[in-house]
Amino acid sequence: MARARRHDPERRQRIVDAALRVVGARGIAGLSHRTVAAEADVPLGSTTYHFASLDELLVAALRQANEGFGRQLRESRALAGPGTDSDTDLAAALARLMGEWIGGARTGVELEYELYLAALRRPALRPVAAEWTDAVTEALSRRTDPTTARALVALMDGICLQVLLTDGTYDEEYARVMLARLLPTTPETGAAPGAT
Repeated sequence: MARARRHDPERRQRIVDAALRVVGARGIAGLSHRTVAAEADVPLGSTTYHFASLDELLVAALRQANEGFGRQLRESRALAGPGTDSDTDLAAALARLMGEWIGGARTGVELEYELYLAALRRPALRPVAAEWTDAVTEALSRRTDPTTARALVALMDGICLQVLLTDGTYDEEYARVMLARLLPTTPETGAAPGAT
């Protein structure tokens, strides 16, 4: 007599969560169906049932990891666009948000960047990395033009990567000044909003 299959609607999500923990602890090189199954406490066949390849699992993990900073931007009142907070100094608001993100759990930020940069060698991850860039650019475009928004994303990535790769300290004032240099000048002052 065949044994009834246990209904486990959360299993797929537990596998993704486990993959993030494995990559966080061992890096992408330590990721395998076997290590994820052990971490998720599920049979090995469950990981291959839900994710036929490691790339599929990494895509799901990257999508979930991308939510960190992206969520902060989407929820920021400073990026709401025209309205109550639209006169907020955008450079200062972005520098503060970056500080909150990079100043939080450093392992979470490192994990996000490790998965993001894995797209260099894993073409399957490139569309997800592009989705993140496009989503952040779209959020920033509520306060500036799309070209400037894309440049702001590149600068923010660069600043964060330098801090992570050099084990440096995040300098919010430096970030604010550099971000302000990319923003359009205001007609009244001729200076970028928030520039010093």
